[in-house]
Parts: sequence; C-alpha cells; structure tokens
Amino acid sequence: MFYRESGDFKTSYAADQQTFPIRFDRWAIGLVCAFAFLVMPFLINDYWEKSVLLPFLVWAMAALGLNILTGYCGQVSLGTGGFMAVGAYASYKLTTSFPELNLFIVILLSGGVTATVGILFGLPSLRIKGFYLAVATLAAQFFLVWLFNKVPWFYNYSASGMITAPERTMLGIAISGPNSPPWATYLFCLVIVVFFAVIAKNLTRGRIGRSWMAIRDMDIAAEIIGVAPLKAKLSAFAISSFYIGVSGAMFFMVYLGAAEPTEAFGIDKSFLVLFMIIIGGLGSIFGSFVGAAFMTLMPVLFKNIMVGGLGWPTDLVSHIIFMLIGGLIMFFLIVEPHGLAQLWRVTKEKLRLWPFPH
Repeated sequence: MFYRESGDFKTSYAADQQTFPIRFDRWAIGLVCAFAFLVMPFLINDYWEKSVLLPFLVWAMAALGLNILTGYCGQVSLGTGGFMAVGAYASYKLTTSFPELNLFIVILLSGGVTATVGILFGLPSLRIKGFYLAVATLAAQFFLVWLFNKVPWFYNYSASGMITAPERTMLGIAISGPNSPPWATYLFCLVIVVFFAVIAKNLTRGRIGRSWMAIRDMDIAAEIIGVAPLKAKLSAFAISSFYIGVSGAMFFMVYLGAAEPTEAFGIDKSFLVLFMIIIGGLGSIFGSFVGAAFMTLMPVLFKNIMVGGLGWPTDLVSHIIFMLIGGLIMFFLIVEPHGLAQLWRVTKEKLRLWPFPH
C-alpha cells in the first residue's frame, strides 16, 4: 500500500521526530508548496488575489494564532479582532513614523507589539479560566476597538478617522498600496504564512508545546509535575498574539489598504476566527488551514454559483449563504466534533490499516 510506513523502526532521532513520517505525505506537501510558490504566481489575477488567496492566507495566519492559545493551551479567547487591530495600527504607525523601514520588519515588529499587549490581557488567565476568561478577552476586544476609535494619535489625527496603508516596496516591487501587483502581494503573504506555520508546528511538538497541552488537559496536575502555569499561559498568549498581530498587519497593509476599527476589526472577526479553528480542529496546525479555507472560500463558491451561475439577487444570496454555512457548521460538528482535521486523521489511519479490519 502506498500510504504506509516500511516497518515500525527508526534508526536516528531525526527520523523519529520528522514531521511527516510517511513518504506520501512528504511528497504531497512538497507538491502543494511547489505549486503555490512556482505555478500560482503566474496564474493569479486581481480577482483571485482579493477574493480567494489573500483572505485565505490572512485568516489562516489568524487561525494559527488562536489555535495555539485555545486549541493547544486551552485558554478561550474572544479578542482576536482587537489583537488584529493592534497589529494593523502598529504597522500603520511604524510605516508612517519610519518610512525607510522594510515592510517585512514592520510586520514582525507589529507582531511584537501585539504580543506585548496580549501578555497584558493574558494576566487574568493566571486566576480565571473558561467562560470567565472568555469574558475578559471579550472586554479586551471592545476596549481596543474603542481605544483606536477615540485616540486621534493612532490614526495620525485624520479627519475621517480611517488609516490608509502607504506604498512600500521590496526589491523595487510594490507590496502595499494601489500599485502592488497581485503576484507580489500573494508571494509576500505566502512566505510569511508558510514560515510561521513551520515554526508553529515545531513549537507545538517541542517542550513548550507539551507544556501548553499539559495545562490544557489538566492544569493542576501539570503544575504538580513541574509545569509552570505562569510561563506556559503567558507564553501561549504572547505567541498567539504575535501571530494574530502579524495577520492584522497583513490584513491592513497588504489586503485592505485602508481600515476603520469598528468595521474592519469588530467582534464578528473574533467569532469568525473562533469558528475557523472549531470547524478545522482544535489543537491542529492543519486544522487551522482547513478551517480558514472553509470559512473564506465556501462563501466565494456559493456566490459564484448562485449569483454568477443562476443569476439570483445578491442580497438574497447573502442570506442564503449565512444559512448554508451555519447548516454546514452544525453538520460537521455533529459528524465530527473534533473538526475536519480529525476526519482527515481518521481517514489516514484507515488507509494505513487497509485492507485489514479496524
């Protein structure tokens, strides 16, 4: 069978710890990455950039961040939209205050600023958890959006209260602003998302990831065996907020180009990312991508079929899409409460055992 290990032994520590132990998985991931990096830039156009690829990459980055906190460490958060706003406004202030700063450095610094804010709002997790922690992070969501609305310094005293991304280039090619080519913005976001997805995968498989999962499964027992709750929870909040801040910076600088906090980073964005990791699978890097694809690409597919193919009115289709997405969410949660990643995991296990009974 093509989907099976050749034996059950490893001859080195590196072989035992490899991310994809089955050759088929390594080839599949390699081909997907090769297509994304080497083929898609030649096929992309404005529609694919703005409606499909950039939204998927931005929300996949946000889902990765929230999955680290909620899926791996078990700390419920409803403040994702607010932390994305921190990343967006940090990138705006950095680009306007330091025009010569490289955009990639701006994105990383914006994530660092968001990580600091995430640690501050993560301090209550040392005393509360569950529903009470969700309410505390929800308060952070409303406070941060209110702050960016009411303090003119954050939007450089603009009369409209909106922020607009200035044009920035890398290697002479515009990455942000109205003149940026679709392939350049796509590759810029793709490199960031793939790079940090690999880092997240290694973090969750290492010592820090095991401490997060120990806290998630039973925090008291974890503390008894030597896991420090302070370090584990605050590191989860910091790294999660860093990822979400990077997604917010990409969302504003590369995708939207202009933003207003209430509209762009409202509470609906927090619930959107939460639904992504629930649908995709809590505690799964792959599930973050699957959930982001489901929640961003499914509405685009329905609109193309109903509006473009059948000619239905746009407002009617919008309501139908809400109902269809809600129905599909309930269906998947009933069929597999652990998300689409668990369905894929079960399928792979059956492939590995076939044709023997299981």
